Amino acid sequence: MLLKKLMAAALVSGFVLAANAASAQTVGPSGESATPSADVALTDADIGALKGKGYKAALLWHTSSDFTNAVSAGAKDEFARAGVEIAVTTDAGFDAARQRSDIETALAAKPNVILALPLDPVTSAEAFRQAVTDGSKLVFLSNLPSGYKQGTDYASIVTDDLFQMGKQAADALAKAIGGKGKVGYIFHDASYYVTNQRDQAFKSTIEKDYPDIKIVAEQGISDPARAEELASAMLLQNPDLDGIYVTWAEPADGVLSALRSSGNTKTKIVTLDLAEPVALDMVKGGNVTALVADKAYELGRAMAATGLKSLLGQQTPAFVVAPALTVTKENVADGWKQSLNRDAPQSVLDAAK
Repeated sequence: MLLKKLMAAALVSGFVLAANAASAQTVGPSGESATPSADVALTDADIGALKGKGYKAALLWHTSSDFTNAVSAGAKDEFARAGVEIAVTTDAGFDAARQRSDIETALAAKPNVILALPLDPVTSAEAFRQAVTDGSKLVFLSNLPSGYKQGTDYASIVTDDLFQMGKQAADALAKAIGGKGKVGYIFHDASYYVTNQRDQAFKSTIEKDYPDIKIVAEQGISDPARAEELASAMLLQNPDLDGIYVTWAEPADGVLSALRSSGNTKTKIVTLDLAEPVALDMVKGGNVTALVADKAYELGRAMAATGLKSLLGQQTPAFVVAPALTVTKENVADGWKQSLNRDAPQSVLDAAK
């Protein structure tokens, strides 16, 4: 789920991780401070001003997945509260040319608000220009068309609290190994701002907050299919690892296979995003100790609320982040629901009983 999502967002290069001795946070493309998504909420007066006006919205997504389904659900529920019709929903299948065609189709319906993840900053800058000219309020998920100015061309960017995802992963691994020991760090070896910020937040949190935990092995990974091979080499050189951080769930499954092959039941794994194989190991008391996820449903709700506030002429925050969530065996059912607005896989629910 995540890899496709972040590949679509990868071309944004401006997002940075601001950190100092006192604080660290996810910040926007021009250094904007993050506004928590909970702070972006429609009031009763807002709802009253929106209802009965015949407003329409378009959801122009980059792909279809559990993640986009959850984002859509959050957006649709918020639009429904305000009496706003969803006129168009599209899936570009990670094809920038197709997304451009989707935009043209959507504009024919004259939407007042458009929610979208632009696939390519350059191509989408031109593709969304007509929407700007038409006066549609644009809210972008994670990515940003080149040269677009907040408040003029778009209302806001909404994304995950990337720092908190990495920090919570560090806290969960530290808890699992008793606050001391040796850990491995398997990071995403590519220029993708989503994973880069999350990975860096994990590493900086361990180094700053847990002096008795040492990262003794580091390995970059770009192809999830090589995860088992790379993890096996790491474990061969460091057989006494207490824990391993893995950049997201798909390669974590490969790391889990490497541990199983070596008969290792001691080394704990923490990874990011929800997936059935690693969740199943977690609820069965295996090597996986926690999964840290975003709240995708909340992303969609916040995107819709931001677009509607902009439609009402209200000032909107430039950069909005939805909270992170640590999912463990104890809260897996509720955590899955909070993140993806759907039940966890039945295999996971059965094993968690």
